[in-house]
Amino acid sequence: MMKSYIWSIPTRVFHILFALFILLAFLTGDEDRFLNYHAVIGYFVFILLSFRIIWGFFGPKHSRFKDFPLSIKKAKDFMLTIFEKKQNYVGHNPMASYVMVAMLVVTFLIILSGVLTFGIQEGKGLFSYLNSSMFKEMDLFKEIHEILSNLLIALIAAHLGGVVFDRLFHKKDETLNSIVTGYKVTSEDNSISLNMFQKTIFIFFVLLFVGFVIFNINQPKNLLVASVYTPIDYKVQNELFVTECGSCHTLYTPNLLPKKSWRLIMSDLENHFGDDASLEKEDNISILNFLLKNSAEESTKEVSFKILDSIKNKDIIAISDTVFWKHTHKDIPKTLFSHEQIKSKANCKACHLDIEKGLIEDENIKSIDSFK
Repeated sequence: MMKSYIWSIPTRVFHILFALFILLAFLTGDEDRFLNYHAVIGYFVFILLSFRIIWGFFGPKHSRFKDFPLSIKKAKDFMLTIFEKKQNYVGHNPMASYVMVAMLVVTFLIILSGVLTFGIQEGKGLFSYLNSSMFKEMDLFKEIHEILSNLLIALIAAHLGGVVFDRLFHKKDETLNSIVTGYKVTSEDNSISLNMFQKTIFIFFVLLFVGFVIFNINQPKNLLVASVYTPIDYKVQNELFVTECGSCHTLYTPNLLPKKSWRLIMSDLENHFGDDASLEKEDNISILNFLLKNSAEESTKEVSFKILDSIKNKDIIAISDTVFWKHTHKDIPKTLFSHEQIKSKANCKACHLDIEKGLIEDENIKSIDSFK
């Protein structure tokens, strides 16, 4: 028995970075305020995935896909001899090969569904132009993304299970150590070395990876995460709306309520949430027309779709009375709404810093900790 150098530095670097960035993707996936970071991490994973696919065709032996024992016969033979101490596979065994290929395919589909979700649902990134009224069921893309992510978790668990199994029953092969050292115990010398073309591929991707890091640090609002939505100057669009509605409370953007709700509000300003906010008839008509023209039905923003779905045909005029609002704020302590900087559920601008500019961007929401 001897030690063979089977995993080159590029292969090992990929393995470590791939595991690290997949972990970061999962850690940032559940928090809306980390969504931009989550997207950028996804692009990093795409770079790593691209390298591994190219490496699978042009890399050294044992790393190439053609060297993966993917036949059904080899898989059956492996399962029949799985407990035998002597193994005939220098690189990946058949089951590890299937899991490895599945992980690469699923990861690609996760990235694709993630970029589509980011563009269609959030109006951000490369596919932000797809953010339109034609995608009424925007959650579909997110659900696909989450299903694929759970599938990847299952594949990772299978991969780790295989590593633990190999550690217990084939410890002498040093399979686990090999991904760190590059060396594995084999019956004969199966060592590999990199040629100049393979080294060039690796150097190119290292430079690409480092360049992408620098690019995102210098341009955090780059086209990969940029929003299709821009701040709105409501004074330019309808100054009367700003002076009459924004002088007493948060300037609620028209896309936050449907036409029916705006009509109900504007038809009973004498009893406007306990106050008399009556307007001259012409002013009332002007503001109402503006609200109807820019209501939730006319918007492609995610929050507008959510509110429409939440209200349906109910006579709701307060956003905080909707199921959507209650669900998105369910984890916020009720006592926080009485904080001196907030004072009311209606004071949306206390947390949503860009709401009066027609935006509710996740990264511009103040954290709960900032009020402590």
